[in-house]
Amino acid sequence: MVRELKAGADSCNASRVAVRMEHVECRRGEDRVLSDLSLTIPEGQWVCIAGRNGSGKSTLVRLMNGLLPHSEGRIVIDGLKLTPHTCPEIRRRVGMVFANPDDQFVGLTVEDDIAFGLENLCLRREEMQERIERYAERLGIKHLLRRHPATLSGGQKQRAALAAVLAMEPRIVIVDEGTSMLDERSKQELLGIMQEMRASGAYTLISVTHDVEEMAQADRMLVIHDGGIVADGSPRDLLGQDELLQMCRLKPPYPLLLSRELRQRGIEIGDCLSESEVAEALWAYHLNGYRIATGTGG
Repeated sequence: MVRELKAGADSCNASRVAVRMEHVECRRGEDRVLSDLSLTIPEGQWVCIAGRNGSGKSTLVRLMNGLLPHSEGRIVIDGLKLTPHTCPEIRRRVGMVFANPDDQFVGLTVEDDIAFGLENLCLRREEMQERIERYAERLGIKHLLRRHPATLSGGQKQRAALAAVLAMEPRIVIVDEGTSMLDERSKQELLGIMQEMRASGAYTLISVTHDVEEMAQADRMLVIHDGGIVADGSPRDLLGQDELLQMCRLKPPYPLLLSRELRQRGIEIGDCLSESEVAEALWAYHLNGYRIATGTGG
């Protein structure tokens, strides 16, 4: 797992803005993919972006480092206005992990792949090697450095791709459908890494996802529909809105469904978004009932 990825920063420094988009429009031919879209993401926040396929989620994050051009509006990343002149520097500050790690592997070994990005930063050989070993260790893939990426499992590939991005030490990390191709164990491992990245305070984390469990762990949730933001708030608030979830073609998180079923049966534990919340709420409910029954409450 990731340990002390980078020192510094409060977990969410609202005094600094990592991403600002003002009245942004993006076209694909004659079609508008995004229209009059504005948003602000403070430094250190974990934002998840949800929406049905074709809503514009991946287009939105690809605008943030110039992988796609915007036709109207203003984009400012880490204090720099996105222009052809500033795009190379912005790409140093924004790392992206794609849904399919094979799309970003270029080396014959995992070590070569991590080194590729570092070579583009023109680092000294000694610093490159130190970063390769440090980030491989922190993501638990040091034993895979000599392996060809094609021989790795899905979870190992995602860790290797993330290591290659983090080794370049970006300030903003975008994970585009990072859990979509993983089995349950690998998904939980990746979510654990993302939680530790968030807790380190070293990154602004932006994840595009269809996974409600991933959404529930973020600080903030944006819902994109027909090229615009239709909801912006805490996952706890938005994941409880059935109409909004239907728009995104999502099912409510299982712990939330369980909380509602228990409520119908007279057991009120509130709305829980994780299994640990359900367990803690049920234990508190049990203790409270015991105190009332025995007269030991206080």
